[in-house]
Amino acid sequence: MPELVWDGKFDHDGRRVAPLKVALPFQTIETVNESGQDRQRSLDLFTSGRDTDWRNRLVWGDKKYVLPSLLAEFAGQVDLIYIDPPFATGQDFSFEVEVGDRELLKEPSMIEVKAYRDTWAVSRDELARGVVPLDRYLAWFHEAIVHLHELLAATGSIWVHVDYRVAFHVKCILDEVFQPDNFRNDVVWSYGGSGRGAKAIAAQYPRNHDILLWYGKSSNTTYQPQYVAKRTPVASASKSGYQHDADGRWFKTAPRGDYTDESIADLDAVGRVHRTSSGNLRIKYFLRQEGNEIIEDVLLGDTWTDIPDAMHLPDAEKTGYSTQKPVALLRRVIESSTRPDALVLDCFAGSGTTAVAAESLGRRWISCDLSRFAVHVARKRLLSIPDVRPFVVQNLGKYERQVWQSAEFGAIAENQTSEYRRFILGLYNARSMEGNAWLHGVKNGRAVHVGTVDSPVTVGDVRQIATEFRRAGSPVGSASGNGVDVLGWDFAFELNEVAKQEAARARIDLRFVRIPREVLDKRAVAQGDIKFFELASLSVALHQDGRQARVQLTDFVIPVDEVPEDIQRAVKHWSEWIDYWAVDWANQDDTFHNEWQTYRSKGHPELDLSTSHTYPESGAYTVVVKVIDILGNDTTKSLKIEVA
Repeated sequence: MPELVWDGKFDHDGRRVAPLKVALPFQTIETVNESGQDRQRSLDLFTSGRDTDWRNRLVWGDKKYVLPSLLAEFAGQVDLIYIDPPFATGQDFSFEVEVGDRELLKEPSMIEVKAYRDTWAVSRDELARGVVPLDRYLAWFHEAIVHLHELLAATGSIWVHVDYRVAFHVKCILDEVFQPDNFRNDVVWSYGGSGRGAKAIAAQYPRNHDILLWYGKSSNTTYQPQYVAKRTPVASASKSGYQHDADGRWFKTAPRGDYTDESIADLDAVGRVHRTSSGNLRIKYFLRQEGNEIIEDVLLGDTWTDIPDAMHLPDAEKTGYSTQKPVALLRRVIESSTRPDALVLDCFAGSGTTAVAAESLGRRWISCDLSRFAVHVARKRLLSIPDVRPFVVQNLGKYERQVWQSAEFGAIAENQTSEYRRFILGLYNARSMEGNAWLHGVKNGRAVHVGTVDSPVTVGDVRQIATEFRRAGSPVGSASGNGVDVLGWDFAFELNEVAKQEAARARIDLRFVRIPREVLDKRAVAQGDIKFFELASLSVALHQDGRQARVQLTDFVIPVDEVPEDIQRAVKHWSEWIDYWAVDWANQDDTFHNEWQTYRSKGHPELDLSTSHTYPESGAYTVVVKVIDILGNDTTKSLKIEVA
């Protein structure tokens, strides 16, 4: 069989290079839409060592690490994989968000652009022009397909929604990994209209279709035939070969075929046999009548013309993603290739259409994407489904960073720590400061603390930083220096209030700064694509009346580095920076448990700024509030309440 070969597919000895396989444990960062009773039941099962109930999974992470990590748990268990992989376009992560009465086009974040540029090793200029060397794309795609093949069940299917520029090459790779005998169909999705590129290029036919390549894992692929409604006006029904009986029922006929005399007798008993004027027997197929139309259910073929593209979706379904696919398209793929309770995977999830379709059809699902905002959009869409089942939001968090730290700075723990701190301080443009346990550097007259890769910055850390700052006097070499920048990958829920108190006692100007994930990538570092952003500031009031508690947002300040000045001027009220917020009424020092949420949508742009909850039992509770801003970044606040 012919085979595509690209740079890096084989080593110097002619052996095939295997894809990276680093299996990391997932971290659950949020549980969504789970009742308190179900939450306690899951905790009880977990602590007793028994399997917990299934939870659908929304995963934020790079497929390079996510897919090998899924293999450890789901190899041979996924019933359907649908992917719509990107091809050389940084616009795949662009989306529109509303800010006040203005619309902001949110360009890809640097980590998202970096992922594209580094995946195919393209320059900024190549990326801007949409140029990606084909061999780099094929190597990237092949690595993903090898992992996905391992994840599929024996009766499973994979559907690949391909770009017209690489359809032929992608099919060659799929033939190689899945074998040609397991190719089922290339489905043409013709969405109609004048077609893409009709005005831009005169010397070509307008493009008005996409291709979906369907492969099975084996010859025993699950297939559920699909039917579409053919509508014919009653007035012209006879011309279409339709007839009606004495009861007024419309039908069409077909030859008896292989029916035995016994079977014909059974059909005749229920009025399914038609005798022609010449005495021949034909089988009746009854049709539906709706108003003035006759409806015939016709077996669907490999050309789909009845589903419009995302541009023509109802406003309620549009998410602002230019690459969004219709839910109707994904429902058809899922219904044709799975049975109820099957497991569906999409590792290029975008705005979450596959998860939305799978959820509405009662299938289990795992949805993954590199974009933090894509995960947020998918969460909102899922929450808009009536009676949506509980699901979790996950990432690889500290485990991915631990692998990076060990690979980058060596296996000796002491060297790892010191070199890691120097590396982060260098990216932050701070100079290293030796001799302290908690104050590691200096920048512009401010001390700098560098948080570890494997744990969030906690209240205890802040106390230690404040204590060391007081003891050191002026560690930044200036009598007036009283500022500390605390750099961290993650920050504990309860940090803000306690940090303010500790900083006030120590007379410290404390600032929290998030270490961006792109520091893990050598090319992003080499090209200077590292930016540190200060955390947003959230103010929350907690009111109590007996067992009832009311939470009210009172202020929200967002760092506006990524927001154009005209958008900043359009904001009339601080709440317009908020896209979504949720409350965990009884956090147990574990995963954020989303028990109530509100969010903006096209149909409901207004946002509630307060909510109430009645506690069923007395006791001490921790209330955690999570806010997600219009750029997809999250901020949390922790409060205590005593219920008598």
